Parts: sequence; structure tokens; C-alpha cells
Amino acid sequence: MIPRSLIVHPNPILRVKAVPVGAIDQAVRDLVTEMLRLMDEHSGYGLAAPQAGGGVRIFVTQGVGDEDDPIVYINPQFVSIGGALAGEEEGCLSLPGIRGVVRRQPDAVIEAMSLDGAVFRMTDNELLARCWQHEMDHLDGVLIIDRMTPIDRLVNRRRLRALEAAGEED
Repeated sequence: MIPRSLIVHPNPILRVKAVPVGAIDQAVRDLVTEMLRLMDEHSGYGLAAPQAGGGVRIFVTQGVGDEDDPIVYINPQFVSIGGALAGEEEGCLSLPGIRGVVRRQPDAVIEAMSLDGAVFRMTDNELLARCWQHEMDHLDGVLIIDRMTPIDRLVNRRRLRALEAAGEED
């Protein structure tokens, strides 16, 4: 397995809708291992497969509560999502140096498969629910810059152009 590096905007893989995982095989396990490494290496709270160069519907998050182990979500889907939209500042590992207010619904119930193939369901109405929505956006090719307030887009315009210019040089 070749170690992966974090995919940064404007890499086009970040804009492609990820495909469902068909089977949990060694390639999927290797991808998850690299995703966890990258999330840890970059001090992230969550990471989606496209950010590691994978085009499948997987994301990982830090553990919650007393649980320290990270959580792997394979083929995640929202069972429900609701509540009044609330704006909070978000950043993204694939958009270094860019932060802005993103409006999201606070309540979410998600269902996914774990790395061992077991289906699980989780509910949250805090940071984890926001993280799920952020990572699900990645699986659909959506970035925080698409959801930021117009003022925050303007504030980040120079940094975004610098990222795009650096991406064109690669």
C-alpha cells in the first residue's frame, strides 16, 4: 500500500460524487487505514474518502464521549436531519487556511456500516451532527466554500485564489 497524501482544493476528485462501497475488502481496509492516518496527521475531526483520493462513500470521525476509537462510516445515509438552520464556523483539511460560517441543521440520525460489516445507527445534535453533514457533503462533491455565507466567501477569496493557483502549478 502506497501512503496517500491529503487531497487539497482545487483537485477535481473533491468535486466527484463518491460511489457506494460494494464489498469490504482489503482495498477498503487499506483506504480506511490511510484515512485514519491522514485525519490524525492533520489533526482533523473527520475525513472523507475523496480527501484521501478514494472515490467511495466512506468517512471517518474522531471517537465520541468516552469512546476514544475513531468511527468508520461505510455507505452512510441520513435517516433524519432536522431543526432550525444554525450557522457555525467551519474549516476543512482540504481547504487549508479557509474558514467560514456554514448553516446546518443541528439534529441528525445517521446509519452506516462499520468496517466489520455491521450496520449501526447514531444520533447527535451537536458537533458530530455537523461533522456528519460536512463529510456527507464531501461524498457528494460539495465543499464548505459552496455553503459559506457570501461575506465569508468574500473574506476567503484571496486564500482560495492562492490555493487554486498552487493547484494549477502541480
